[in-house]
Amino acid sequence: MFSFGKKEEPELVAVSNQRRPSNVEAMNQQHRKSVSNKGLTGASALTVKQSIFPITLVTILFFLWGFAYGLLDVLNAKFQNSLGITAAKSGGLQGAYFGAYLIGPPTYSGWIVRKFGYRWTFIAGLCIYGVGALMFWPSAVYRSFGGFCGSLFIVGSGLSTLETSANPFIATCGPPRLSELRLEISQSFQAIGSVMAPLLASRVFFKETDPTDLSSVQWTYLGIAAFVFLLAVVFLFAPIPEVTDADMALQAEQCSGLTGYVEKPLKKQYKLFFGVVAQFCYVGAQVGVAAVFIKYAVESAGISDAAGSDRYAIGQGLFAIGRFAAAGLMMIMKPRWVLLAFMTGVMIFICCSMGIKGEGGVAMLSLVLFFESCVFPTIFTLSIRGLGRHTKRGSSWIVASVSGGALFPSLTGLVADHKGYHIAMCVPLVGFTVAFAFPIYLNTLCAQELDGFRETKIGYYDEDGLAIGDIQHEERRPSVVHEEKGISPLEKEVAY
Repeated sequence: MFSFGKKEEPELVAVSNQRRPSNVEAMNQQHRKSVSNKGLTGASALTVKQSIFPITLVTILFFLWGFAYGLLDVLNAKFQNSLGITAAKSGGLQGAYFGAYLIGPPTYSGWIVRKFGYRWTFIAGLCIYGVGALMFWPSAVYRSFGGFCGSLFIVGSGLSTLETSANPFIATCGPPRLSELRLEISQSFQAIGSVMAPLLASRVFFKETDPTDLSSVQWTYLGIAAFVFLLAVVFLFAPIPEVTDADMALQAEQCSGLTGYVEKPLKKQYKLFFGVVAQFCYVGAQVGVAAVFIKYAVESAGISDAAGSDRYAIGQGLFAIGRFAAAGLMMIMKPRWVLLAFMTGVMIFICCSMGIKGEGGVAMLSLVLFFESCVFPTIFTLSIRGLGRHTKRGSSWIVASVSGGALFPSLTGLVADHKGYHIAMCVPLVGFTVAFAFPIYLNTLCAQELDGFRETKIGYYDEDGLAIGDIQHEERRPSVVHEEKGISPLEKEVAY
């Protein structure tokens, strides 16, 4: 288990014996189609200015799967009505979509990103996603629930492949001290996609249609397929710097004076393992809440499905606002503190949603969505901190833990069928409780390591205009072997 994918990772001795390219070289070679994961590219010291365009391009992908995720929840409620299935059975849609995450990232997705680099992983994920979107056409024609589940599995396979590359790319492309902030902002656009999807679904895609008519689903996903195939062509020619595991091994060593980093085998990366468990339970709980939100609103406030969809759109709007708010807080607060604060809010309001009925209960559940906002990206970045040459493999495990979304919705729906939707919130509560233990662990046992990355100046310019951590900087200042082990007080950081 721990050795799977190990042969694509670099050895530390080989990394130290390589010629070190500069970050300028990394930017000049953005158009190459593949790169060895064992080779240095110079991308370990990219500045904000150098990384802003590729990050913006990849952020489009976050919007794309946010839109797909938002549509999934509306389709869930529509299938219950049009096909007359139970809440537990409709959870099979989430099971198919998120079950793909359990298979892809630890196997073929993780192998592609280590073997061929980020560019080809983006392209592969988009192509798989496009095929899955096309499969919705025959599924709608034959009104096959199994066909829809199969199509969603393929879509989930494509999106899990994208996440296997996009999340670590955003986290590692640029100054390491801004890792959490970058991923939080990019994921904010994923939240915007999640807000737009249910609004477009209720106002455009499924407006004034027969509740049993699924033909609009065909055209919706046909348009999505055309868009993602076009996007795959864009990524084929787009300038994307490759950040390899060799680059991350070098960066981790450069930060060791602040973080206390010591190279360890993957099987001893306990923070990563805890992060995987926390992410599995958190995503499962989050998806469980989202899957039944509309039906919860109908039961609690006595409103129609259309009104419940509007309430869900408001909750998703709060989710998007929460991501931007968390990003702002991370500019002045340590990310581990932000994670603890938001998880505390989740625990408080999920408990309130179980006991309060009417519009008040809907408001409590909406506030749960607000505080959920920063949890996934922050768990991700904090879990891969200090992995060094294991960064891509560890990232694939964190993405695989998204498969928790395959388990919790069906359990939540099962309880809802027998006890009602208020009592069913006890299922997400269990998942949130496990996830809540992770920020407590980080703030008590991992504070020095995480704060060290927060303080690093790699990727920032010194007074001479050289990027700290880059080979050109070290050649000019030969007394500084590693940036964090002896910075001159005359050097000042300038974020460009």
